[in-house]
Amino acid sequence: MRGGGNGACCGTERLLSVPAERPAMMTSQSPDDLPPPRLGGSHYVTRETARRAVDMAAPMIEAGMRNQRIVGSGFLYVVVMDPGRPPTEASFEEAVLYEHAFGDRQQWDADYAAFARAKARLSWLAGMDTHRMQSMSPHLLHSGDTLLWGSVWLDGIVVGANGAFPWYDEVYAGVVALCLRALAKEARELDSGRTVLEPPLSNPQAPAG
Repeated sequence: MRGGGNGACCGTERLLSVPAERPAMMTSQSPDDLPPPRLGGSHYVTRETARRAVDMAAPMIEAGMRNQRIVGSGFLYVVVMDPGRPPTEASFEEAVLYEHAFGDRQQWDADYAAFARAKARLSWLAGMDTHRMQSMSPHLLHSGDTLLWGSVWLDGIVVGANGAFPWYDEVYAGVVALCLRALAKEARELDSGRTVLEPPLSNPQAPAG
């Protein structure tokens, strides 16, 4: 053989040895040994947590809505995804955790909710900010995907925003995501003495804003 010699031979031997070992490893674990399925979505990021994060960002958003150079439409719509419901475990609709509209929806001149949801969906599916996807990874786009940007992916937290100029949509989505992460960290700190997260006795559902 040319160009490989013994190196190619040894590589083949190593590859052939793997399948022989795998069946024993896989069959040695019974279904009873497998960990239980994960329950629900994120333990620390609930609809109430998402509502609080949006409320924390609201003063900044409302100030921007008074400036047409920031929020040209005068409206803003925010979509928060459940970081505990990735695309492999839930549909997009199941993973939408919280939505909030700033401004009078009766005065909308476009479907800002649909645009924000499309951005959030793309970040949720791809695991990256929509600006990064549109500008650096357009090869990952599928037919039917939005070409708008203004959503963020932060450590698994996805927030989409629409109504401002896209660079400010990204700012507002990012602020909400950072607030959400901070609230989750705060809640986790309160559980520092526990070893296992027990399911909550109740999970109050905050209405969408």
